[in-house]
Amino acid sequence: MGQFTTALITCGSILAVILTTDSGNRRITAVRTAAPTLVAVLAVAACVDSFPTAGNDMSLHLAGIGVGAICGLVASSLLGAHSDRAGDIRSTGGPGHAAVWTLLCAGQILFAYGCEHWFGARMTRFTTDYQLSGSDVLISSLALMSLSMVTARTAVLQSRLRAVRAATVPVPVPVADAAPDDDTDAETDHAHRRQRGTS
Repeated sequence: MGQFTTALITCGSILAVILTTDSGNRRITAVRTAAPTLVAVLAVAACVDSFPTAGNDMSLHLAGIGVGAICGLVASSLLGAHSDRAGDIRSTGGPGHAAVWTLLCAGQILFAYGCEHWFGARMTRFTTDYQLSGSDVLISSLALMSLSMVTARTAVLQSRLRAVRAATVPVPVPVADAAPDDDTDAETDHAHRRQRGTS
């Protein structure tokens, strides 16, 4: 499968599920948290034939994972979280969150298209000069980048969930000390008076 087709299927699937599950005010559940990651794994498994490891391929793979993690953290930082009146924890994804994810996915698709139609000769020289396995390693690196993005999003959502839970745990109020007994106070005053009278 070509680089553009792979990016179109992978990024298109991820963007669709991200916008569906994260846009608006939605309850954070295990299914919702894991859905984009599961979709990304299935899309990568269906579209990527191999993960080359020769030459500097692993370095490019790691770079893709790192860039994807940073992009996912930046995009998911726009997700707010709060607890509603019923006690459910919800996240809020606004237009900014949707725009960043759209920009990231569209950028990958556009880059993949450019590698095949606009600057294919340059990418061929690049992979040759840096001892990379041609278009195969570019396809797998972009796929790993996409997978890393949604994994980072899952981590951010889980972090938001734990933070809101910790903030909504009721703090135990210390029991106030018992008020002094009035009879005891009276007896003490009487003893003090007698002591002053005999002195």
